[in-house]
Amino acid sequence: MQDVFIKDIDKYIDKQVRLKGWVRNIRHSGKLLFIILRDGTGELQTVAFQPDLGDEKFELAKRLTLESSVIICGIPKPHPKKENVYELAVSDVMPIQIADEYPISKKEHGPDFLLSNRHLWIRSQKQWAALRIRHSVYYGICNYLNEQNFIRFDSPILTPNACEGTTTLFELEYFDEGKAYLSQSGQLYLETGIMSLGRVYDFGPVFRAERSKTRKHLTEFWMMDAEAAYVEHEENMQIQEELIRYVIRYVLSNCKLELEILERNVEALKAADAPFKRITHYEAVEFLRQKGSDITHNKDLGAQDEVLLTEDSTVPVFVERWPQEIKAFYMKRDPENPNLVLGDDLIAPEGFGELIGGSQREDDYDLLYSRMVAEKMPIEDYQWYLDLRKYGSVPHSGFGIGLERLVAWISGVPHIRETIPFPRMIYRIYP
Repeated sequence: MQDVFIKDIDKYIDKQVRLKGWVRNIRHSGKLLFIILRDGTGELQTVAFQPDLGDEKFELAKRLTLESSVIICGIPKPHPKKENVYELAVSDVMPIQIADEYPISKKEHGPDFLLSNRHLWIRSQKQWAALRIRHSVYYGICNYLNEQNFIRFDSPILTPNACEGTTTLFELEYFDEGKAYLSQSGQLYLETGIMSLGRVYDFGPVFRAERSKTRKHLTEFWMMDAEAAYVEHEENMQIQEELIRYVIRYVLSNCKLELEILERNVEALKAADAPFKRITHYEAVEFLRQKGSDITHNKDLGAQDEVLLTEDSTVPVFVERWPQEIKAFYMKRDPENPNLVLGDDLIAPEGFGELIGGSQREDDYDLLYSRMVAEKMPIEDYQWYLDLRKYGSVPHSGFGIGLERLVAWISGVPHIRETIPFPRMIYRIYP
């Protein structure tokens, strides 16, 4: 008898197999017992008939409760009424552990209860689907970058200084070396990698000590940062667009069931796989003011501005060429207007907000040094970063993607807390 996964059940029609999993649901009607079994790869209805299973095994099976762990043997058969659906004619049932009464029932539960029971909530069908889409988004990003000659280059989580100031960093004492910080971006370290490997990316947890309580914010999340030598602003945006469109196609191809469970409008995703719109920050502000926003030309986009900007668009929108005073010191100035930087934010449609932030980086030592002095940055702490402009500096660009933001948009999950196994927010660190 062969152990098989539920996802492969159609390959074993009329063969004796063994499934190992947990009880999603159970009901009985006379001599029939229906057990919905899940095993991590999918769900399957198993049907036990008392005369075939025997009275003792049948009574044992009836003792199973929600989330009991069990091994079920039987023969896969096509469902009598549903095309391309299968069920298992049960020949044996072997409980591993009969679960206590499961605290998450079919009734409505509030978010606090569900988050406090996150260790159990992740078993539910929609959470299962969202986390599998997360897996596919992760691999879609990596596959695209690997195909484009990017090399994985892991940046440190503990850093001696900040990428863009310390106001939103978590601080800790680091032995006898003084203060250290949990990283909010691997970008500066990644720039060292391009001088060795040409194109690099990292993928890991980052931390922001912002006191934000919106549906788009976490204090710990996963970020993919990428940097590339000899890539300038236009090509940087082209890489970003190709990457997002690749991920859309990857998820549509690999997560049909998961998208269906989450009731995601896949036609909207398919429509987003088209050339992205581009608009300058100045044009975006003018457009938004016509829509009633009070944004000014020296301000970042607010959450509602992002919604207004994309409400009539089926594709993500690049906002490029931002005022230099509201962007980071390392961004390259626009040669046609030094008051602007060659930076871009990519805004998702359907109200999901910013997906990517990127820019061409300043490659001139003197210009970068003068900006750091003007911003009163500790030059000695960043001398290693300045050194990159002394020894073989080249034009280069990069960008960062928040994994959970991208998963939320692609899956259609309304709150970012459901796109990561254990969300960390300003009022939650349990479990």
